[in-house]
Amino acid sequence: MKKSFLFALLTFSLFLSVGAQSISGTLHDEAGKPLSAVTVLLLKSADSSTIKFAVTKADGNYRFENIASGNYLIKSTNVGFENNFSSIAVNTTDITVPAITLVKKTKELSGVVVTATRPIVELKADKTVLNVEGTINSVGTDALELLRKAPGVVVDKDDNLSLSGKNGVRVYIDGKPSPLSGTDLAEYLKTMQSSNIDALEIITNPSAKYDAAGNAGIINIRLKKNKSLGTNGTVNAGWGIGNYPKYNTGLSVNSRGKKTNVFANYNYNNNKGRNLMDFYRTTADTVFDMSNRMVNSNEAHTYKAGLDYFINPKKTIGFVVNGMLSDNAMTSNALTDIAYEPTKTSVRKLKAENENEGERNNINANINYRFAEKGKELNIDADYNHYYVFSNQYQPNIYYNQNDVELYRNVYRMISPTKIDMYALKADYEMDYKKGKLGFGAKLGFVNTSNNFKRYNVYGNTNAYDSGRSNRFDYKENVNAAYVNYNKQYKGFMVQAGLRVEQTNLEGDSYGFTWDNQTNKYVDYKGGFKRDYFDFFPSVAFTFNKNPMSQWGISASRRIDRPAYQDLNPFEFKLDDYQYMRGNVNLRPQYTNSISLTHSYKYKLNTKLSYSHVTDIFSQLIDTSEISKSVMSKQNLATQDIVSLNVSYPFIKKQFSSFVNLNSNYSKYKADFGTGREINTDVFTVGLFMQNSLKFAKTWTAELSGWYNSPTIWQGTMKSKAMGGMDLGLQKTLFNNKATLKASMGDILKTMRWKGTSNFAGQYMLASGRWESRVFRLNFTYRFGNAQVKAARQRKAALEEESKRTQQSGGMGGQ
Repeated sequence: MKKSFLFALLTFSLFLSVGAQSISGTLHDEAGKPLSAVTVLLLKSADSSTIKFAVTKADGNYRFENIASGNYLIKSTNVGFENNFSSIAVNTTDITVPAITLVKKTKELSGVVVTATRPIVELKADKTVLNVEGTINSVGTDALELLRKAPGVVVDKDDNLSLSGKNGVRVYIDGKPSPLSGTDLAEYLKTMQSSNIDALEIITNPSAKYDAAGNAGIINIRLKKNKSLGTNGTVNAGWGIGNYPKYNTGLSVNSRGKKTNVFANYNYNNNKGRNLMDFYRTTADTVFDMSNRMVNSNEAHTYKAGLDYFINPKKTIGFVVNGMLSDNAMTSNALTDIAYEPTKTSVRKLKAENENEGERNNINANINYRFAEKGKELNIDADYNHYYVFSNQYQPNIYYNQNDVELYRNVYRMISPTKIDMYALKADYEMDYKKGKLGFGAKLGFVNTSNNFKRYNVYGNTNAYDSGRSNRFDYKENVNAAYVNYNKQYKGFMVQAGLRVEQTNLEGDSYGFTWDNQTNKYVDYKGGFKRDYFDFFPSVAFTFNKNPMSQWGISASRRIDRPAYQDLNPFEFKLDDYQYMRGNVNLRPQYTNSISLTHSYKYKLNTKLSYSHVTDIFSQLIDTSEISKSVMSKQNLATQDIVSLNVSYPFIKKQFSSFVNLNSNYSKYKADFGTGREINTDVFTVGLFMQNSLKFAKTWTAELSGWYNSPTIWQGTMKSKAMGGMDLGLQKTLFNNKATLKASMGDILKTMRWKGTSNFAGQYMLASGRWESRVFRLNFTYRFGNAQVKAARQRKAALEEESKRTQQSGGMGGQ
């Protein structure tokens, strides 16, 4: 009932989106010469609040899109000129403002305060941007929770990410690819607080400039960085309460001058939450009915420091160091009833009260150099990343009869440290060429990982090393890449074409002991693999922009996803007495060929229709072993075909603004692993994302956001039920806009829960669960320092920062 109400409420937002116009005009000086790079602000007449921000082009033209009816002021400001104010009234038609003349000042402008408000969601040619800082309901959450609510993103029961129906999402942090995947990535994202995140960039069809990895696309998590001149800073503190209290605080300082920009930030997060999971599984003649209650706690310190040195107007060199120190703990209380299926008679009970303590630490260093002059730009980046993950798990398995009398026990301890080192060197060069832009570059990347899994059998207070169940896995990966990309604007259309080539070299070695039946003892075991392959990844995009109010685009690309190192380790890891996890050395990369058709109407109504064909798609299959035991491993399904449709629309009406995104896809999975182990399933999925905000009483803003995902298929075999949620928030600005107080309540309808079924290889499973999603949060932010920003320098710094960020994240992709 709640989910039906939620879906109806979200759908209602679709009918609110009507009636917004555009405003355009021209600026020139007293001699009638067009003025470029002039700052133009659209202000509300009632309170002079900033609605939108623009900069004039070379011909002096500017334009504001998606403007609601009402009375406005247009403020034009430029160094050396008097500020100009023009009043306009917007009704139901597009407005062309009479030409504005700026008059030179007799005295130099000492400084102006520039205030710009970004929309919550921005749709750009190559990506969708969710501006986290602008939304109230993001306060106090982590990066994984933000992704769960992002347009087109789905997080399944195991915290795996998919985008528009496809797995293989590649996560970047500040334009740098993360080496983590699966559980390691999910746990890392949980330590990243929203207070340290500026925006999420969802790039579904990257160009040749990006790494080819990530068949579903790329999600770039852009961290905050102050770009104002002078010395500025922000301090914040937050508190939340669900089942358990949560705390976070942070400090950010930035000092920008003519020659240097120094920045640093620190954030602390203390989070504790509860998860509930139930699994009902039947295999052969046995039924396993498990109920598990878990409590997770995490304490994390994140930091970032850097320096940009402007050698001269053309050359910049930068240094950045960032990282995280995190301690985590998990306790679970699982009770499994084991029954004989034909008679439904309970045979025994398994009680497992697990404890797990761990660390997740990382440090990342970057040195970058940028040279830019008219028509040319060179960027060079050198990166080093080190990740350390440590786990110490105590796992007791105690069996009881139906009278709760202990029968026997198997108790284990598992200690597993993992080290990951990444090295990368890349160069990108772009130049004007035959009235277009020619870009090319190269990248060398190396990844070294070492995982040492030690298992002990626990007898009382004694830990006995089990060499037969212990393992060390070393993995090396080297990817060498080069690309060329060219784009050019013709009369009425633009073309972008690129080709990326990547050579991949992999090597994995697994060390341990195995039982020798001839000698009746454990002997040394070494297994592994070595492989290399060479791939071409073309991409092309056409944009038909003869009519700017109705633009069409078509694009196509090929991408790859390589197996994660932990999915290749052939060793068998025991989760409990009845569940195992095993790697697969034969796991092959999955490849995706995609084609997309896009349309943009008046820069507001955006539609995208896509088709993707995936070969050798990864899927986590749950198979049977020894009749009643469950074995999880990654396998290559034969194919997946996906057709997706995405429609989005922003809406502004006076003080009310809304963004609605509808994402739907049809997926078909097909594979044949032998008799009784075939997969031939399909599903139609609809996802709805909504964000509404209302400003009132000058300093107050209310926000209502929600998302809904219809039933879908996870990992090719598990059919999930619908899920969704709705959040409510309130914001108050204080102390002349220097401070902000935000309050929010997550999952107000308490609908964020998951449920799914699987029937594969003679094993039926019904699983369900929920997490601590209904949380009340308070957050206070205070901004201090110099608020006066030289207009010309501010615009230049912002443009340089945007250009640099684009280079670091791989550049512009196709639509």
